[in-house]
Amino acid sequence: MRKKNLLVFTGAGISAESGIKTFRDSGGLWEQYKVEDVATYEAWENNRELVLDFYNQRRKQAMEAKPNEAHLFVAELQKDFDVQVVTQNVDDLHERAGSKKVVHLHGEIIKARSTIDDKLIYPLKTWELKKGDLCEKGSQLRPHIVWFGELVPQMQYAYALAEMTDLFVVIGTSLNVYPAAGIIDFVPKGAHKWLIDPGKFNFDVFIEIKHIRNTAVQGIKELQRDLMRFK
Repeated sequence: MRKKNLLVFTGAGISAESGIKTFRDSGGLWEQYKVEDVATYEAWENNRELVLDFYNQRRKQAMEAKPNEAHLFVAELQKDFDVQVVTQNVDDLHERAGSKKVVHLHGEIIKARSTIDDKLIYPLKTWELKKGDLCEKGSQLRPHIVWFGELVPQMQYAYALAEMTDLFVVIGTSLNVYPAAGIIDFVPKGAHKWLIDPGKFNFDVFIEIKHIRNTAVQGIKELQRDLMRFK
């Protein structure tokens, strides 16, 4: 008998418990920085040193962080399910926890790419990306991040994965950031759905989803009990 397809959709809440700062919460990064100053292509054109420094600090934090129990739990699910992770996070904590199939909708902080050729992507061995670090075509390397106003290249692929899933789990995201949050609209009506997040939500009456109002690390305990009957 085939393993059931399980799609896990994660956001900032799962990595926050590993010490990675979120963007939108109280005290988050967008209270310290203006989006237009560090997270748009215009910002990159206007002040590359500021943008590089902003992402260097994010990269340093991500590299120092460790996967938490929720990341490890998601990886463990691979024993019993065909697990696909789709994440809005740019850190590599899912991969370091052991997840094999991970789609990063908003890019990857531990990689850089060419400014003139999106296909030229390079892993970074250190946290610091400097002005003067060039791709093989001689162009300045930029953070491999999807900035505001840019297309989300993996979005259609994520929607296709959602259409094929039997079980759908959301961990640590408000489902308010589009187009990523629209993924739930592609999950089959008959699929079982869970949301782990301490916030309050007003779902469409047509979306049947169990809301576990807890943090990622605490919420996975209840989810684990629920998933046992689908093994």
